[in-house]
Amino acid sequence: MSENSIKGIMDITMDKLRAMVDANTIIGDPIVVGDITLIPVSKVSFGVATGGSDFPSKTQSGLFGGGGGAGVTLSPVAFIAINGQNVKMMPVYNEMTSVDKAISMAPEVLEKAKEIFSKDKKDKTQQ
Repeated sequence: MSENSIKGIMDITMDKLRAMVDANTIIGDPIVVGDITLIPVSKVSFGVATGGSDFPSKTQSGLFGGGGGAGVTLSPVAFIAINGQNVKMMPVYNEMTSVDKAISMAPEVLEKAKEIFSKDKKDKTQQ
């Protein structure tokens, strides 16, 4: 009986994790600003814990107690910048602890992307 109960707890915990974390969490929705498209890339870490125990009972049906839990951390690590046929990976070097910090960085990331692409155009015209 307890084996099925623990399996049930694990199945529910993993289903909830799958619902929270998918490929769209790691590669975010594109942000289009003018000619440049920025795609956020994040690192996802998670942990799972589950446990249970059978308790003695005076009846044939045993008593089972158990629980499960999970934790997820989402950290922005880079932006993919696209301008026409040019694609650049722009890593986020400072340690980010929340999505709010990444959003507040968006104007700075956009400016860096513009600089990179304008530098590439100048280099090509000088050749």
